[in-house]
Amino acid sequence: MTLEKREEEYSPSSRIDNIEPYISAYIAKSEEARKKIGEGKEFSYGSRPSQRIDFFVPPNNKDKKFPLLVFIHGGYWQELSKKESSFAAPAWVENEIAFAAIDYTLAPEVSLQEIVKECQDAISWMISEAEQLSIDTNRIVLVGSSAGAHLAAMTAMEIPVRATVLISGIYELRPLVGTYINEALNLNLNEAKELSPLHKDLRDFPETVICWGEIETEEFKTQSRQFANRLTDQEIPSMVFEVAERNHFDVVFELTDLSTQMGRELLSYLREV
Repeated sequence: MTLEKREEEYSPSSRIDNIEPYISAYIAKSEEARKKIGEGKEFSYGSRPSQRIDFFVPPNNKDKKFPLLVFIHGGYWQELSKKESSFAAPAWVENEIAFAAIDYTLAPEVSLQEIVKECQDAISWMISEAEQLSIDTNRIVLVGSSAGAHLAAMTAMEIPVRATVLISGIYELRPLVGTYINEALNLNLNEAKELSPLHKDLRDFPETVICWGEIETEEFKTQSRQFANRLTDQEIPSMVFEVAERNHFDVVFELTDLSTQMGRELLSYLREV
């Protein structure tokens, strides 16, 4: 594959006319969510200003422990934040499920290795503070979109969780080396392989949903299928599907409706013990 073709295939925006309406929708829908259920609480899991969590817990939480959905945003590890990531919170909070959106330091301020460690630290902190947060540590599900799916997968390898939902993810990073995407990451081929979930030991990986939008590049679809095949090889239960008429940027809105296939699968993980 030529460099030009590789950059096209690893540019999700190449399959849509304009990315800006989707970014605007993340912002607007997240603002609407906070107006509906409140601003939630912001917690620090580290000393950096970016090491923060927006946390939303159902009302009447005294003496209760709730399942927890943790959302990790995408943006190729270089863009977006938790403030654009609470759009799905009402659907879950209104069904007695806590919701957390993680912030992490963006590249190039820190390396991708450090970003992965921050996400792992965020989950570890929430588990350690489970009593304060009123969460059931046996029912934590990590949900990641795009680069966030990569971070959720890398986190689930180190920290036991109930399940992961990986949306339009990237699991083999070596094709990014040499592209404009890698300018902020500055990965070499060895580092890219070391940070690729596809090349990790997956024997203890949790149950997983792997999904993507119909309107995506072939490389993104192929990567999801390859990671799903690796999980199958390790006999890890997984659900794999394509979401019709959705693209890389709006497929995450399936999380706002518990009746979608994504919503139903996620709910089954959170409700089961």
